[in-house]
Amino acid sequence: MAKITASVFTSHVPAIGAAMDLGKTQEDYWKPVFAGYDFSKQWMKDNKPDVIFLVFNDHATAFSLEMIPTFAIGTAAEFQPADEGWGPRPVPKVIGHPDLASHIAQSVIQQDFDLTIVNKMDVDHGLTVPLSLMCGELDPKTDAWPCPVIPFAVNVVQYPVPSGKRCFMLGQAIRKAVDSYDEDLNVHIWGTGGMSHQLQGARAGLINREWDNAWLDQMIADPVGCANTPHIDYVREAGSEGIELVMWLIARGAMSDIVDGKVQGPAPTVKHRFYHVPASNTAVGHLILENN
Repeated sequence: MAKITASVFTSHVPAIGAAMDLGKTQEDYWKPVFAGYDFSKQWMKDNKPDVIFLVFNDHATAFSLEMIPTFAIGTAAEFQPADEGWGPRPVPKVIGHPDLASHIAQSVIQQDFDLTIVNKMDVDHGLTVPLSLMCGELDPKTDAWPCPVIPFAVNVVQYPVPSGKRCFMLGQAIRKAVDSYDEDLNVHIWGTGGMSHQLQGARAGLINREWDNAWLDQMIADPVGCANTPHIDYVREAGSEGIELVMWLIARGAMSDIVDGKVQGPAPTVKHRFYHVPASNTAVGHLILENN
């Protein structure tokens, strides 16, 4: 039987990918950001998953205002890095896991969640930057990501966007789907995006350290309460793009301590926690939880 053993949470700032691609990781500005992932890269090597279920948001690359799925699962055999206007990132293509992805789609839809099934999709920095942060720099000509990846795109760009509670419930449905897959697989689930940032308007550049870290505390220790945070709190306290944090609640809801929407099992172990500003105009948050 497949099993989710760990969750990974990280920001997916596009400038982080550019810093890696342009060889700037050891510059004074960027060095503290990447130092926060030194533990994580070793952890990935020591705890290599068979599959990563990676929750991210598309940035008008695979989807546009012509079609906006709330939840979309990638079921293809492979996914190419997207051209976001300056060429695709020089990273390996993403190998999918069609069998597990199709099983999850079947199970989750039967649990009354409406998913869009995507058989062809390019993946942008929302997915490739987290992979780079956790796996390190790879040569697209000779290297590959350490395991297959199932992309799961969430609309947090165009309102209406899903609530944190809905995302938390979806995480539980995904874990149930993984648990029912008849193959012995070690699965990691990743929630990406955030933390506090706003890219436009009068509050452009907003960063809220205190709120970010209080939200992280609550997501770890009181995930049910965290899942009930209303949208307006994210917008008011974390900026317009802070709403990306609801995607972290999918990964948190998939952890084994959550049963029937409540905390009913042993809390996951916090293996690593990191927070840093600035990274471009975004607060970088990062967390690794292991199931007990």
